Amino acid sequence: MEALEQKLNYSFRNRALLQTALTHSSYANEHHCRSNERLEFVGDSVLGMVTAEHLYRAFPDMPEGKMTKLRAELVCEQSLGEVAQRLALGPSLRLGKGEELSGGRERLSILADCVEAVIAALYLDGGMAAARAFIDANVISKLNGESCLQIRDYKTELQELVQQQPGHTLVYELTGESGPDHMKRFEAAVAMDGRVLGSGEGRTKKEAEQMAAKAALEVM
Repeated sequence: MEALEQKLNYSFRNRALLQTALTHSSYANEHHCRSNERLEFVGDSVLGMVTAEHLYRAFPDMPEGKMTKLRAELVCEQSLGEVAQRLALGPSLRLGKGEELSGGRERLSILADCVEAVIAALYLDGGMAAARAFIDANVISKLNGESCLQIRDYKTELQELVQQQPGHTLVYELTGESGPDHMKRFEAAVAMDGRVLGSGEGRTKKEAEQMAAKAALEVM
């Protein structure tokens, strides 16, 4: 716990919160303890509010639509998963046997959920100041100068690429969904002329489609 606190740059008064933030539902089900799902719910709201406030203050002339896209880019599963990887949260996760064997420590969805849970643990233990310090250092810090205005829309990029070869059609399909209503996860695939080019997952159908398009672009 001390090593992890050093990575987070924060010392918990109630370390049980941090332990819960690291507890996946698969472990909780096997050991009859609390999982991090309720913390994820709180962390998602705190993260959204802090990033929205930062964008509002930092970019007074940015229109609402662009702020929405930029916030989505900052807090998406891919972004939060990268935060978890950078902080090496994977080895600290408490996983059930099945998730352990299936590579859960490296799964982006699990890592992203853990980051949200950690944000909630920081908020509940140290207030908004503790949560904001973490978000500023690990999420908002990705913004740098003009690059923050270049928000990638993978679906549009893929469509433009396909249009260079007339006669082809892209189709997005929802291939699965899981989780409780307040923390749904969606899986989507994109196909061209019936051939799947890429698949992805996210917290909304749109995010899942964007991740599928991103995967397709990497292949193409």
